[in-house]
Amino acid sequence: MKSTDEALKELGWNDFFREQVSVEEALHCHPVRVMAVHRGKLAVAGAGAQHSIVSSIPGARPSDDHPTVGDWLLIDKVTLQPIRVLHRLNLFKRRAPSDPRKEQMIAANVDTLFIVASCNQDFSVARLERYLVLAREVGVNPVVVLTKTDLADTPEDFAARVRAIEPGLRVETVNGRDPASVACLAVWCGKGKTVALLGSSGVGKSTLVNTLRGSDSIATQAIRAGDDTGRHTTTVRQMHRLEGGGWLLDTPGMRELQLSDAAAGISEVFDDFVLVAQGCRFSDCAHGAEPGCAVRAAISEGTLTLERFDRWRQLAAEDGGNAAHPAKRRR
Repeated sequence: MKSTDEALKELGWNDFFREQVSVEEALHCHPVRVMAVHRGKLAVAGAGAQHSIVSSIPGARPSDDHPTVGDWLLIDKVTLQPIRVLHRLNLFKRRAPSDPRKEQMIAANVDTLFIVASCNQDFSVARLERYLVLAREVGVNPVVVLTKTDLADTPEDFAARVRAIEPGLRVETVNGRDPASVACLAVWCGKGKTVALLGSSGVGKSTLVNTLRGSDSIATQAIRAGDDTGRHTTTVRQMHRLEGGGWLLDTPGMRELQLSDAAAGISEVFDDFVLVAQGCRFSDCAHGAEPGCAVRAAISEGTLTLERFDRWRQLAAEDGGNAAHPAKRRR
């Protein structure tokens, strides 16, 4: 029989979380991990409560105080009610599509992010850049996973476009239905490790999860033939156990990803523009018609591209607008 420490380690427990629990709390509380979030209810797992359902924390006001999938909680040993959320290693979040004044938490305590895209008409460099900004902002290692290679004539062309985004970016091309093809992803899915999957609907995330788990328990749907876009299959954010001991954290597909406070992530993904901009004559250069603009000069010379420049400015403007005061955003 596994010890308490062994059971917790398999869930991703480590010294970072252990050191947050006081001696008194350890007497009265169990640490558990949030495995799924659905309609305000939490499915949790831990040494003291395996797959129990507990309600959200009473009185939690700031959005960051509410548990999300991947979080570690302390729950009362007797009542099994949640006491508090432990500090996170990282947190993925975005602006809520229904209300840009609010933030929506996506996942917490992730070791690696699989950014999933498909080799078809729905492939979008701009969308991948947004996911990369999100990963760089929270300090999580990203791996771009290109699926549906069996349906593409030249999948390496898609991979080359992804590698051009950022030097050294890890890109894997897979047939999500073939276990031998997705075996290359196992290196990030070791015991106690958490891998989150992000991507738009229809890119094959559910198929990928099924193959990595060796199961077909997660429903999948066909994409539309007209434009290769998909339908939502995953509706609940949840973690799936892998044979190698790791965890896959699946999330519903996102057609829209409004970034939240991501200036650092934008600077890292677009560091080529940031470095060139340091050579502009004016420190507040808007890279328009100002004299001595190094960015415009680099675009004219072909060192930088206008398309990528437009995406950089759009993300920076969007992030600046989201960071503004709520009353200003409403106006």
